[in-house]
Amino acid sequence: MIVNPAAFTILCFGDSNTFGQPAEGRGRWPADVRWTGRLQQRLGTGYAIIEEGLGGRTTDLDDPDRDDRNGRKYFQPCLRSHSPLDMVIIMLGNNDLKTKFGRETDEIATALEGYIDNIEHTAWTWNSDVPATLLVSPIHLDETKPGFAVHSSEYDTYSARKSRELGAAIQRLADKRKVLFADAATVAFPGDDGIHLSRDSHDPLSSLIAQKIAPKSHLSSGSR
Repeated sequence: MIVNPAAFTILCFGDSNTFGQPAEGRGRWPADVRWTGRLQQRLGTGYAIIEEGLGGRTTDLDDPDRDDRNGRKYFQPCLRSHSPLDMVIIMLGNNDLKTKFGRETDEIATALEGYIDNIEHTAWTWNSDVPATLLVSPIHLDETKPGFAVHSSEYDTYSARKSRELGAAIQRLADKRKVLFADAATVAFPGDDGIHLSRDSHDPLSSLIAQKIAPKSHLSSGSR
């Protein structure tokens, strides 16, 4: 826990790729491997990274197989719990592409817009402003990876194709709502299962996100 009272505080809200699940099986990468931990190390103690990742988390869909994965139901109390916040990073969407949901990319973007509404209406900074929002489009699913077939009951080749279209839909939303955007798929890739970040993708993802954070944090440096 960063105890610097002047730290620029960032909530990272996501799914298993924020939680840090390895592509090779169950478990969790150590904190110094996960992109959130790498981000904390990269930025230093002038920043406080709050990690809120949950495997299987959807944007706003109730999963019939797991009753606690609807991210929107938890998001507003999460904002209240962690405020004051300077920035909220949201990286969600790939779980919505599971075959049981049959969701299209524009529907995912519409769901994510509700998160922006929550931030604007619920979260607050130390000087009572609205925290900055950074939407991160997820990595692409890769149906060519050797372990992807294991998940064929959840994802198919159509899911993978839609994952490659998701970034454009999320960027359109970011432009519309005038929030920050980053495309994880430009620097990060799945490992053997075709779904979860490879170990060596966490650090470049943290670098990409740090580049988006730095200009905004400098503008907000006088808020304490």
